Amino acid sequence: MTTNTTRQGWSWVLPSLLALNLVLTAGCSGKAAKARYSTSSTGSNCYAKALPTSGEGGLAWGDTLNMARKKSLDNCIRYAGRSGGTPDTCQVVLAQCRK
Repeated sequence: MTTNTTRQGWSWVLPSLLALNLVLTAGCSGKAAKARYSTSSTGSNCYAKALPTSGEGGLAWGDTLNMARKKSLDNCIRYAGRSGGTPDTCQVVLAQCRK
């Protein structure tokens, strides 16, 4: 009887560990999905956004306005192609530097 009682006492451990693993995995996967656009790196004051006529665009930061424009255009072409859009129609629609 002691073995049966011990098994019943520990029967919650495995399901609890599996549930905890799922919660932690779900939290991490959400962060990975949001990392689609590049974020500001230290010292990057300029940003640009490029959009295609259809599909997803691209936002990028750079040390100079030209660097940010180029990165956002490259991102736009990549993301528009992946999302079934029109990568050849990408245009920079916003570009500026923070003061």
